[in-house]
Amino acid sequence: MRTRLYKDGAVVKKGFPIADVSDYICDDDCVVWFDLCSPTPEELGVISEELGLHELAVEDVLNDHQRPKLDVYDTHLFITVYGIYLDEAGDLDPVEMNVFVTKNALVTVRENDRFDIDEVVARWDASTQTARHGVAFLLHGLLDYVVDGQFELVQTLDGQVEELEDALFGGDGGSTREVQRRTFRLRKNMVRFRKVTLPMREVVSTLVRRDTQVVNAEMGPYYQDVYDHVLRVTDWVDSLRELISNLRETHLAQQGFRLNEIMKRLTGWAAIIAVPTAITGFYGQNVPYPGEGQPWGFWMSSVTVAGASVALYTIFKKKDWL
Repeated sequence: MRTRLYKDGAVVKKGFPIADVSDYICDDDCVVWFDLCSPTPEELGVISEELGLHELAVEDVLNDHQRPKLDVYDTHLFITVYGIYLDEAGDLDPVEMNVFVTKNALVTVRENDRFDIDEVVARWDASTQTARHGVAFLLHGLLDYVVDGQFELVQTLDGQVEELEDALFGGDGGSTREVQRRTFRLRKNMVRFRKVTLPMREVVSTLVRRDTQVVNAEMGPYYQDVYDHVLRVTDWVDSLRELISNLRETHLAQQGFRLNEIMKRLTGWAAIIAVPTAITGFYGQNVPYPGEGQPWGFWMSSVTVAGASVALYTIFKKKDWL
């Protein structure tokens, strides 16, 4: 676990035990942050005792896969957000982050170490001009990192959709199985992504309204900027979901079109083959024909078969059936 003590916007102490938190939060000039990664129920019990957290909020931390939300309790806020990443197979890998927010304490509880808390700390250290705003400053840095990560990921997914378009409208329309696999994966990622990003609008908008008394007037524009980014991400996700659905329908239409082209060509060749087959088959049933038993009769029938076949081929080729 990691701990920090801020006073007047400056870090005055690091790495102290959680048991000392209650001593620092009594001072209104002090702001405490500490981070836990995959904590045990016993560790959460210590946090709850130090900060007086509601039992339902602690229970939500222990139950994974919570919906992104903001719960308001008498003494603190409880926020659930997700850092979004892509695993090696290209599937969406959300990492749950739970946050307890009190008047002068911020507690981050990560599902696993995939969530890069060091990057959040680096953002805090780079924004010393707003550090004097305490908990509002720390929470903004965390939410800004989460939303920026979602924004970067939706850009990556947009690039994958463009690659899928290029494969779909390429020379041969791309491999049918490969296009179907990529379309399905993108669609599945978008569905999961939307479940994570859409509720973020409610989370950030609740903070922007300042009903929670966490965001003051000076920090309001910073939270409004985060909210604008959330709206851009959700709108982008919705447009990509619609585009992927259109690409899927287009791919199915292309398959039907190619099948019609194949059937048209097969029908043309069948018609060409049917003419000589009909001629030779008819006269092969011991039916007399002109020139029977004569050399000129053989050549006349051969020329008729060849001429009819060439004529049909020319007609079908002109109509683009072959």
